[in-house]
Amino acid sequence: MIEDLSQAAQVRTASVVELASELIRRPSRAGIDAYGPVLGVLENWLAARDLPHRRLHDAAGALVGLLVEIPGGRPGPWWTLDACVDTAPYGDEAAWSFSPACGDIMDGWLCGRGAADSKLAAAMFCHIAADLAPCAADLAGGLAVLLDVDEHTGGFGGARAYLTDRVAARPAGVMIGYPGLDEIVVGGRGLWRAAITVHAPSGHSGSGQTVVSAISRAARLVHLLDTAALPDVDVGSGFPLPPKLSVTAFHGGQGFSAICDRVDINVDVRTTLVFDAHDAETLIRKAVAELDAELPVAVPTDVTSVATWPPFRLAEDEQPAAALLGAAAEAGLTVRPKTAGPSNIGNLLAGEGIAATAGFGVPYEGLHGIDERAHLAELPAVYAVYHRAVLGLLGG
Repeated sequence: MIEDLSQAAQVRTASVVELASELIRRPSRAGIDAYGPVLGVLENWLAARDLPHRRLHDAAGALVGLLVEIPGGRPGPWWTLDACVDTAPYGDEAAWSFSPACGDIMDGWLCGRGAADSKLAAAMFCHIAADLAPCAADLAGGLAVLLDVDEHTGGFGGARAYLTDRVAARPAGVMIGYPGLDEIVVGGRGLWRAAITVHAPSGHSGSGQTVVSAISRAARLVHLLDTAALPDVDVGSGFPLPPKLSVTAFHGGQGFSAICDRVDINVDVRTTLVFDAHDAETLIRKAVAELDAELPVAVPTDVTSVATWPPFRLAEDEQPAAALLGAAAEAGLTVRPKTAGPSNIGNLLAGEGIAATAGFGVPYEGLHGIDERAHLAELPAVYAVYHRAVLGLLGG
């Protein structure tokens, strides 16, 4: 069976790359470019093949993605393939060796912003849907392909619109088409983020009165946070990473003669199964209370939680991880399950009780950086693995 799928994947490769190239040639930088042109390429491709699809909109009515739905002929769970078609910005275009929107093939690499993350995966998933549509009556459940935007903003508008869509079947699991051939992400640290405002009396820097500025108070708070004790990896939980705390922004003060009366700090805490959002908030508030007791002022330090995502981890025998790992092994690929330090859309799905994998695709270079490109020699094998995994999940 895997030999047949590999041959089919070889045939499909040229068409997948052609579609991916067209997507790269439609700039879709998150928060910069309009998403209509890149989604229009996909709409035209899907319509030409009579694949059922529809637009997804956010609460404000903005277009945030496309959803392809292939219902099976027998009852069963739905599974989703997800690839974003918005991208990171280009950065310094003069530093690129080729145009960020070229979509050309050079020495076996597909070049341009989005080649790796994740327009090649979007093209591949569209072709898998086209392959399965003719035999859908023999399948159980259904396959959805989510082609979302608003991912690189961190807003995940397309994914959120899918999860709140009243018509779409709720997926049992999602496979996210981030690149990388050696690992399948089956888990990730969660996060708890807060904005902290540190206050102090204002004043003139040349006056005779000694005033502890908000900058000095905030610097003390940063020291307390940097030296806060965090637990090590808990082997018993099965989660392989420890929590992590980072102060990621520090803003305040102006000029030279004015004592700063306010500093705004951003704090990012990466959480685990044994150190969750409640633990993170407790730690931050303890440090803030220590600051206010040590260097008291009239206005207490303010902590505002701005985002919370849970950590997640699938066992290797849980779906859809088992299907993807099994298909990779049958294709002769050595692929490791991985728990990621950075968060990804899998954390958003975990918060909804939906299992997710991420990070299996072709080798790549320059993701979010200069000269982004995706290696094409491995595309047939990657295509065959996803094809086989989906067939297994749908009882094909």
